[in-house]
Amino acid sequence: MAHTEKETYGSYSTDAFDNPPSGPVGVHRGRRSLAVRVAPFVVVIVVAALAGLLAWGIASGELNKVPWPWAQQSAQSAQDSKGGQDDAAADDGDDAQADADDQDDAANQGENEGQDVGEGDAQSDDAATQEPQTEPETQPEQTVNYNTSVRVINATGVNGYAAQQSGVLQSVGYTSVIAANPSGGALPSVNVVWYQNETDLATAQNIADTLGIATVEQATGIADPIVVVYIAAR
Repeated sequence: MAHTEKETYGSYSTDAFDNPPSGPVGVHRGRRSLAVRVAPFVVVIVVAALAGLLAWGIASGELNKVPWPWAQQSAQSAQDSKGGQDDAAADDGDDAQADADDQDDAANQGENEGQDVGEGDAQSDDAATQEPQTEPETQPEQTVNYNTSVRVINATGVNGYAAQQSGVLQSVGYTSVIAANPSGGALPSVNVVWYQNETDLATAQNIADTLGIATVEQATGIADPIVVVYIAAR
């Protein structure tokens, strides 16, 4: 069976919601103020202006000229870094200069040493080219020979004087002493000790000192290597 009757408010049974309060029913917005309605347009205009200014600053390069705080800090950091690099470069330059000075000193010292060596070699060459100097002839070493033959001649006129002086020589170690009288040859003017060779000089001097005779002379043609002649008794 088809439903042909039109349903109306009165077709339903009443409940608690069918007794609404008096007055207007529903929520309605109040009228907004002019500031609230204009604020979105102002924000849009400000944002658009800032965007345009930013684009113009980037395109023209004027934005880089703005003294941003973080840009100043970066510049200060870069300056400090550059200053440190300059100091390091200056220190490196000083070290390099010091090394160069040391090398120059070493080179100069080497040149001086080379010059000294060269001068030393030149002096050595000069010394080598000079004629060798002749050394003075060395005299044979003088020693007293107590075994040499000694003749004591008595020309004093005192008997036994030659034998007496011969005994003096024998007492100090002389082993070959002969006492004699003059044989007719020339006699000296003073008491004297004669010797033949240079090798007998030390022995003759020792005999003269032992007998107290001041004169010692080299003579040729004498009978013995050493001859003592007494003209006067002491």
